[in-house]
Amino acid sequence: MTKEFEPVTNALLSIINEWEPKLAVLSEEVITERKNSQNRTIRQIAGHMIDSASNNNHRIVHLQYGKRPLIFPDYANLGNSDRWVMIQNYQEEDWKVIVQLWKYSNIHLAHVIENVDPDKLENFWINALDMNISLRKMIVDYLRHFKLHISEINEIMTRK
Repeated sequence: MTKEFEPVTNALLSIINEWEPKLAVLSEEVITERKNSQNRTIRQIAGHMIDSASNNNHRIVHLQYGKRPLIFPDYANLGNSDRWVMIQNYQEEDWKVIVQLWKYSNIHLAHVIENVDPDKLENFWINALDMNISLRKMIVDYLRHFKLHISEINEIMTRK
């Protein structure tokens, strides 16, 4: 267990605790009709965040035992994350289910991050843009990515 990522996991858990009740009470109109600049609804953004937690969870695990460099499907680049959102049809999924999946997949990811082997932090994977991404960098960047999507949700929620 490493303490290096306590600021990441503490911030992640704090945002989850703050935002779960806000998300839970959003109206159907707000979550299904209003869209961000990528043409995603709040339902779809939350679904993407679930996918991101899942994919990062798998990468973190694989990077601690698999061959290096890790060749792992890059769902986030080249339009694949949009495919994931559409294939899973988050737009039609029960909002209460989405909120709980969002909450618990990210709580679990925080747990996984807290238990990363510090000797594996420089292991890396190669993304679709042919960039080497270390386990350390991926973990640190997850919080930035999470906050980005929370700010998108906030912007959509507060827009009239």
